[in-house]
Amino acid sequence: MTKQGSAPRPDEVDSAVVLYVTRFCGYCFAAERHLRRLGAPYVAIDVSSDPTARRWLVELTGQTTVPQIFIRGRSIGGYSDMIALDEEGALAPLLAG
Repeated sequence: MTKQGSAPRPDEVDSAVVLYVTRFCGYCFAAERHLRRLGAPYVAIDVSSDPTARRWLVELTGQTTVPQIFIRGRSIGGYSDMIALDEEGALAPLLAG
């Protein structure tokens, strides 16, 4: 696996929820807003200027888009995936651990 750039891996962050975001991403803002609404603490890591981290995320998740959301080190996908989990009732148990 390639080096992840300056961005820490999800398991290196002291938070159950880690989002990899970019500065001008509406879905990133929406994901953060949704997590705040749920009262779920999270860490957002800006990878806007970190092409190495972006490549590492693609390698890890198979996705080229942001946000990339990890809960307890597991990739759950992006904003739409998180909303789908929430609508299914599966997000709260993941957040609760």
